[in-house]
Amino acid sequence: MSLKNTADIDKPREKMIAKGPACLGLDELIAAIIGRGIPGCDAVQIGKKIAKILMSKTYETGIDDLCEVNGMGEAKACQIVAALELARRFPPPVQRSAVIHNAEDVLPFVHQYRYDTQENVVAVTLSGAHEVLKIRLITKGLLNESQIHPREVFAGAIEDRAAAIILIHNHPSGNLHPSRQDLKITKDMETAGEILGIKLLDHLIIGPGDGFWSIKDE
Repeated sequence: MSLKNTADIDKPREKMIAKGPACLGLDELIAAIIGRGIPGCDAVQIGKKIAKILMSKTYETGIDDLCEVNGMGEAKACQIVAALELARRFPPPVQRSAVIHNAEDVLPFVHQYRYDTQENVVAVTLSGAHEVLKIRLITKGLLNESQIHPREVFAGAIEDRAAAIILIHNHPSGNLHPSRQDLKITKDMETAGEILGIKLLDHLIIGPGDGFWSIKDE
């Protein structure tokens, strides 16, 4: 059925207004972003094709990938890529009731960094009861001594009045085994945390897929 002949309540934007964005499928969300299709191919039909690309490439999706779809020009492709970057910068809603019991509990809050082509260092700040306070992006780019320093890691933790933190960084290669530098950074942050009275509970390495590596466990 063409979007033109669809009842207003079933059109993506009207449906979003009436029922909220959570009720939309992926193709409908994309259609709501791009707004219009082309003759013979409405926005939802284009959305289905874009959805397949996003499911395959997720955050690695580029403007050129999207422009290969009939009906997608650079302007519409930029809208989709901008929406992806916006989603990346706003992790899932953090509630005070979210309590971290183990490493697996942290993973949903940093999932958006798994597929990034650059290394990111993220700090999860926690209360004394291990409630999530904030998710903070510390640095983006290659992980080395010059780019991650205790003052950057713990500045936000002090501001949050945190009792503990968990560090997470991604390996774009998919190899989750820690490097010597990863181990040194973990030790340095642990020492700094002891001085400040903010415990480093763990340092996790994530990558494409569902696995992770806990440096503290090893």
